Amino acid sequence: MKKSVLKFLLCVLVFISGGVGFAQKIVTKTGTIKFQASTPSYEEVAAENKSVSAVLEESTGDFAALVLIKGFRFKVALMEEHFNENYMESEKFSKATFKGKIDNFDATKITASGSLLTLKGDLTIHGKTKYVSVNVKAKKIANGIAFNGSFDVKPGDFDIEIPSMVSKKIAENVTISYDLVLVK
Repeated sequence: MKKSVLKFLLCVLVFISGGVGFAQKIVTKTGTIKFQASTPSYEEVAAENKSVSAVLEESTGDFAALVLIKGFRFKVALMEEHFNENYMESEKFSKATFKGKIDNFDATKITASGSLLTLKGDLTIHGKTKYVSVNVKAKKIANGIAFNGSFDVKPGDFDIEIPSMVSKKIAENVTISYDLVLVK
C-alpha cells in the first residue's frame, strides 16, 4: 500500500515539476477572416469565414492558422458555389493554412492600446505555398491577445485561375483581413 502511494506521489511530483517548463499557448477556433476581391462598377466579390482556428506559442512567437475554404459565406449563393467549385476547388484543396513566426515576439510588451508586429511565414492556399510578411496589430485583452490586420494576395500566385470572361469583375489584388482573439 505504501509503495503505491509513494509511486502516485512521485508521479504527481514529476508531472507538476515537468509542467513548469511547458510553454504557454493561446488559441481561437472562432477567428474571422474576410476577403475583398471587388472591382469598381461590378457586383461585390467578398466573403467571410467566422471559424478560423489559430494558435500562438507565447514563449517563441510561433504562430499557425487554419481556415476551411467551404466556410466562406457570400451574400450571393451562386457566387459561393462558383468560388468553391470553379476557383478554389474546395473538394481538392479544402483548407488554407499559415505557419510562421512573429518577429521578436514578447507578450509582456503588448499593451491594451496595441502594438504593431511583423508576422512572417508560409501561406498555403489552393495547394500552393508562398512566403509572406505581414503587419499585425496586437492588443492585450483579458486572458489573451487580439490580432487584426490585412494584406493583399494575387490569385495567380496560388495557381487560382480566373477565366478571362470574368477577370474584369475580380480584383488583381485580393485583400484579406483578419480578426483573431486568442485566449488561454
